[in-house]
Amino acid sequence: MPSPIPVTRLLPKDFGLEFGACSSPLTKTASGSTLRVPTNKFHGKVAHRLWSSVIHWRELQALEPIGSGGFGTVFRGTYFGETVAVKKVKCVKNKLASRQSFWAELNAAHLHHQNIVRVLAATTCTPAHLNTKDNIGTIVMEFAGNINLQKLIYGLTDLLPVEKCIKYSIDIARALQHLHAHGVVHLDLKPANVLLSEQGVCKIADFGCSFKISSTSDTVTHMNEIGGTFTHRAPELLKGEEVSPRVDVYSFGITLWQLLTREPPYEGDRQYILYAVVGYNLRPLTSRNVFTQFFIGQNCQKLISRCWDGDPSIRPTADKFVDELSVLL
Repeated sequence: MPSPIPVTRLLPKDFGLEFGACSSPLTKTASGSTLRVPTNKFHGKVAHRLWSSVIHWRELQALEPIGSGGFGTVFRGTYFGETVAVKKVKCVKNKLASRQSFWAELNAAHLHHQNIVRVLAATTCTPAHLNTKDNIGTIVMEFAGNINLQKLIYGLTDLLPVEKCIKYSIDIARALQHLHAHGVVHLDLKPANVLLSEQGVCKIADFGCSFKISSTSDTVTHMNEIGGTFTHRAPELLKGEEVSPRVDVYSFGITLWQLLTREPPYEGDRQYILYAVVGYNLRPLTSRNVFTQFFIGQNCQKLISRCWDGDPSIRPTADKFVDELSVLL
């Protein structure tokens, strides 16, 4: 699993800061078991391109729960007067997994892209009056909306035009393009982890399963513990093989299929599905009308089939399917 992002890697060489300490479960500095973090407030241009390792708690107000998951709860609130989302990562039975999930959330914190939910601040330090025994850390993020694609696909009765599906898929593809260019693999791409803003822009969220691939490492990366959602998990992950950006491409193929069909990808026993995906190349059906009666659907069917191919080398890169999807609009 990924290590926390060193603050010094995010700062210009000539940028001076005072540093304070914030406990980290996964790193040690030369002076002890603490992660060194900036204690001062950023100003000017730097404030727009860096996430902060300090949360100004007095500015964080009006927290209202809007969702929860295996590792924490998400709130909507205000931070310096702006609407934000706040994720509190809790400690579950597997304490190491909880801590890894918190630090994995920060794998893309240094990236700014219109289709990726931006991290504003994160810390493991919580004031005594706000702290709870099961709290691992807190992350303040931009508020990207109340609706995710899961709700849009299965919860709304309104028609979802093919053109709009393509537009949403291009947003997701551009986010993957940016992540992969910076060595970040999401590992849990699915409709529930794609938020839809009020402006109709899709943004990838929830990086708790993500992985940072080191460009300097000569070793092949394997996942000892597989996170993510089994319906969207690439066969090579199920077989314990190499982790690469192509696992996100597989998940993208399943997600695009869901957008176009508005149906669940599989039904039946979980273990049977996992076995059939690996052993018999089980995939969702592409014989639906949307793939056969329309030119756009026919092209999407071909792209989807390549995205979820059992051979990762056959799958297109994010760069490739951004181009392929863009010409369909």
